[in-house]
Amino acid sequence: MIAGFSITSLLLILLAGIGAGFVGYAVGASSLVSYPALLAFGIPPVLANASNTVGVVGTGIGGVMGARKELKGQAVRSITYVVIGAFGGVAGAFLLLKLDPSVFEFAAPVLILLSSLIIAINPRGRMQAKQAAADATAQLKHIEATEATEATEATEAAKRATTPTAPHRPPEQLVQPMSQDSWWVWLGVAAVAIYSGYFGAGAGTLALAVLDAAKIGPFHKINALKTLIGTGANISASVVFIIQGAVDWPAAIMLCIGCFIGGYIAPSITRKIPANIMRAAAVIVGIILTIDLGLKTY
Repeated sequence: MIAGFSITSLLLILLAGIGAGFVGYAVGASSLVSYPALLAFGIPPVLANASNTVGVVGTGIGGVMGARKELKGQAVRSITYVVIGAFGGVAGAFLLLKLDPSVFEFAAPVLILLSSLIIAINPRGRMQAKQAAADATAQLKHIEATEATEATEATEAAKRATTPTAPHRPPEQLVQPMSQDSWWVWLGVAAVAIYSGYFGAGAGTLALAVLDAAKIGPFHKINALKTLIGTGANISASVVFIIQGAVDWPAAIMLCIGCFIGGYIAPSITRKIPANIMRAAAVIVGIILTIDLGLKTY
């Protein structure tokens, strides 16, 4: 036994963490797997949520490490989102710790159901489809422009033979300047950060929806920015929970290791699995948990 957990229980939490990291990468809902897993081992709801926040930091760190290319050239916005996430995470953590535990127990089923519905609506899938269409349109324009210049290039063949020109490439899609962001974007980002510190399930999908609605940039770039918001919030909230002594350390450590592993191996596996299957699984888990907690709470 280790702090009340058997070796088998800790290994099962590790496996749950791997699953949470995997699902977090696939559908942006780590907590829909990790939080109920901690509850299943008899950890009280508020303590389970605080320990879960510490655990899913592993998913965020792995995501940020893998998104360095997408974040290149976005230093100011990246730092800003991490700072907003950090302050929001602290606010959410204090809400969790200072409000009566019954408030969280009452709200948890509603929050989980909301997260499940967001995943079912699939704003991420819609954004990916939009991004694919935009990429195809850009490529088509590139081809048309190349064909339109072939006649002119033919007349300048001799000159180009001695002075090679760089190949035509479609313009890179950039993130818009922060000065062009609407005022409500900052409120949305702050709300997501607070939600991440308080509960967090589906927060990544919420962040994607906010950033996409603001037309900040292409999908792969706002997906990386989304990760920064959640990571900042989870780390700062974790600090609060640790200071307040609200973390079940054996469970949190095993969960964090599992989340990191799951997030790391997910890309190569999810390419072979239809996204709709992963999404449906997360929605089903969320609905079952909503019903289970709802029956116990209400």
